[in-house]
Amino acid sequence: MNQQVTTQQVKGSFDVKRTAMETVDAGGDASFGRIRFEKRFHGDLDATSVVEMLSAGNPATGSAGYVAVEHLVGTLQGRKGRFMMQHNGVMNRGEASLTLTVVPDSGTDELTGLHGRMQIDIAQDGAHFYTFDYAID
Repeated sequence: MNQQVTTQQVKGSFDVKRTAMETVDAGGDASFGRIRFEKRFHGDLDATSVVEMLSAGNPATGSAGYVAVEHLVGTLQGRKGRFMMQHNGVMNRGEASLTLTVVPDSGTDELTGLHGRMQIDIAQDGAHFYTFDYAID
């Protein structure tokens, strides 16, 4: 039997605390930047998260790249559980692109089978917003 899965979308805001950590030696006189983020999501995604990020780039040109993993704990439209997300970000001479994807099979409890993608928007005043398109198999 082929079961159809309906994609849903939730939107809201989140607060973020950023903590610079000790850099990581990348060899050859280079290093990776390392940052820890702690987030508090509001709205239909009512959760907290911890993010560990590694980055590298060229500040003189405004180009950089980063990878990160994020562990979220809370509720998604009333469903309780936890899940992981993977970040892949690139800044190409000031032009940003970001992909945030739910790590497959990372959902627990009522979020088992969760998959989807999240978009993050940052307003000029620094406020952070999310749009999360997801489905649960």
